[in-house]
Amino acid sequence: MQARMKHPVMIVPEAMKNIQALGELTKQGLPEKLLELVHLRASQINGCSVCVDMHPKLAKRAGETDERLFAVAAWHDAPYFTDRERAAFALTESLTRLADRSDAVPDAIWEEAVKHFDEAELASLILAIATINVWNRLNAAVRQPVGAWKV
Repeated sequence: MQARMKHPVMIVPEAMKNIQALGELTKQGLPEKLLELVHLRASQINGCSVCVDMHPKLAKRAGETDERLFAVAAWHDAPYFTDRERAAFALTESLTRLADRSDAVPDAIWEEAVKHFDEAELASLILAIATINVWNRLNAAVRQPVGAWKV
């Protein structure tokens, strides 16, 4: 596959700087392994091949296991995830699939997230989900090929 155009963040370098800065801010409030799992799940939903390729590699560097990485898409049924991780996955799916239901983030999903994350952590999680969705949409728009950026 070949990209349709040069990546937008290469054309508007300030965008790259600002999106990356936002991503860095989310790392201050949450463990890297959790963030990479969330990034992977949103990217799977969005079909972003660049990010589905990249985030397992980053997660492995952070100490994540193959067993858990292979099961992210089936987290509902896989026994490998904590309740906190499951709450993060549920929120990730809701915020990534906003139009799939009339109440984008149902109270049950929100209440479960609040049980496992304090306000600062929840803010970081929401920002992390929003940021990966930005990257997914940019990559999908230009059909960014896997492997163009090395991690």
